[in-house]
Amino acid sequence: MIKKNQIPEIRAEVLLNYLYPEMAKEWIARGEGVFYRNYNSDLLEIDDESKEVMMSRDGFLKLLPQGVLTEQTSIKGDTPIEQYKRTQRRMRLLKEAFLPIDTVHFQQSLLIETQISELLQIKLSYVLQTYFGVDIENEPSRLVKEAAILLPYVNKLRGNFDVVASILGSLMHCEVQQIVGRYSETDTTRRWLPSIKFELLIPDLTPEGYKELDNELEPLRTFIKEWFIPVEMHCSIVIKEHQEMRKPTTKLVLDYNTELKK
Repeated sequence: MIKKNQIPEIRAEVLLNYLYPEMAKEWIARGEGVFYRNYNSDLLEIDDESKEVMMSRDGFLKLLPQGVLTEQTSIKGDTPIEQYKRTQRRMRLLKEAFLPIDTVHFQQSLLIETQISELLQIKLSYVLQTYFGVDIENEPSRLVKEAAILLPYVNKLRGNFDVVASILGSLMHCEVQQIVGRYSETDTTRRWLPSIKFELLIPDLTPEGYKELDNELEPLRTFIKEWFIPVEMHCSIVIKEHQEMRKPTTKLVLDYNTELKK
């Protein structure tokens, strides 16, 4: 199936190595020319059935000097239309002739990208284990694994609640609402702590779904409080029913998993 690249900034080798790590030696590379780079991404299309990729890059044919493959006198005597058709046909044949060279070069580039990714992963695991005490390889929570990648930048991200909300929204695939206020265990204004509350707005929740999602969220909740929230602040991360997206006939799940029937 042919797929369009929806990430224009990403390099072809990086995306293919992430989506199809087992096919590094199977891709056939077709370069459409760097002219497309001003309007499109590096990787234009992916066909995982024919194993072809189209890129906005120049192939080996474009690197050859002008006039090496075609004599200027070879098209004299023809009409402009005939000259154009003959030139286009010759270019298609030459592209197919040089396709194996472009493919081998691209496959080698993919293998290099795979090795670089493995080295960077080893480096990241070492840094997280040595400096932060987080064993990302044996971490059971999928959410914590993804959030832990940001730990090397935690000195700049701690206390940035917009970033924390973005992390929660990206990992939980939901809208996040922030509420800044005060927290006190005695319900007085004598002694209180600044507080931040993140509400994860999720539609169509059921009591069973609430419990399952809250259990999945718990390791991430602890991780966020420990690393991204200042120690002097009280933080709570809760799951809320997204009332705007809730269907009129559905039941409402409250904070404490209480079911309210209409």
